[in-house]
Amino acid sequence: MSGKEVSINTADGVFGGYLAVPAAASGGGIVVIQEIFGVNRFVRAVADGYAARGYFALAPDLFWRIEPGIVLDDRVEADLNRAFELFGKFDVGLGVKDIQAAINHLRGTEGCNKVGAVGYCLGGLLAYLTAARTDVDASVGYYGVNIQQMLGEAKNIRKPLMLHIAEKDRFVPSAAQKQMIDGLKDNSHVTIHTCPEMDHAFARAGGEHYDPASAELANSRTATFFRQHLS
Repeated sequence: MSGKEVSINTADGVFGGYLAVPAAASGGGIVVIQEIFGVNRFVRAVADGYAARGYFALAPDLFWRIEPGIVLDDRVEADLNRAFELFGKFDVGLGVKDIQAAINHLRGTEGCNKVGAVGYCLGGLLAYLTAARTDVDASVGYYGVNIQQMLGEAKNIRKPLMLHIAEKDRFVPSAAQKQMIDGLKDNSHVTIHTCPEMDHAFARAGGEHYDPASAELANSRTATFFRQHLS
């Protein structure tokens, strides 16, 4: 397994990404969709973890249209404030287009076949929209924010999507969670897991609300999901 910086082409220009390559150099691909902290230590570790399991894992720099190369630490207050500032400036629609460009990049990588996506926080919302707006083969979203405001897109989801909801998510109140569950329950392509007593970012290793047991359960479900749909 090895990781390297790559360039991703779009109609609007070229942007960067971190690509972790499996030792076998053959298998499925996964776009790792960042939180509001850029392609930081956590995102790179996730990509490296998927590469260790035999996937090509590409983490695109989705903040490049605002400022390229942003890397923030969720444990530093100034970085946290900067992250929320970037979140306010971020264009979700363009972000999904850039994810499609990352999917295309993986599909053009020798040895890579089917391509999935996994995202966290902001990336959880983007994973949902990736399922609705791109040609991805399967998507997983962890504690996605504002999905309840975009349930009109659910009818466009025709490939497998798994969502992990944190029951005590400070950014997604119980009413919003109910809207999500009710709005997606009739789509047979969507699987939802609720993680009891968990707060936002329970799967972010090293983060304030990291819960190893719940993270392991969610990650094992995700691993099984990708084995089923990307093989």
